Amino acid sequence: MTGWLADAVLLAHLLFIVFAVGGGLLALRWSWMPWLHLPALAWGATVEFTGWICPLTPLENALRQAGGAAGYTDSFVEYYLLPLIYPGALTRELQWALGGALLLINAVVYGLVWHRRRRPQPA
Repeated sequence: MTGWLADAVLLAHLLFIVFAVGGGLLALRWSWMPWLHLPALAWGATVEFTGWICPLTPLENALRQAGGAAGYTDSFVEYYLLPLIYPGALTRELQWALGGALLLINAVVYGLVWHRRRRPQPA
């Protein structure tokens, strides 16, 4: 059972990252979405810029270890996503670049949201 729970935490972690990166696009459809997305964006950027490890990583590791599997010592990004996206190890410079890209992507998206809401609506 703990293996399934660890997988659920892994999936939640991945969905959170996807939401932090692209959740601003949902604000184009739902005006209330920034109230959910902006805190997620702030947390994701803070984790990248500070080098913190998201609390979901130790939770997943604890569940895997409780189920008899080996945990991992890297962050979620380093262990799962980095090998898919980048060769080599995660450096502080790369974390800063990821954090900057996260903010830049969302600045563009929220610029679009702001522009769309400021346009006069057809009668």
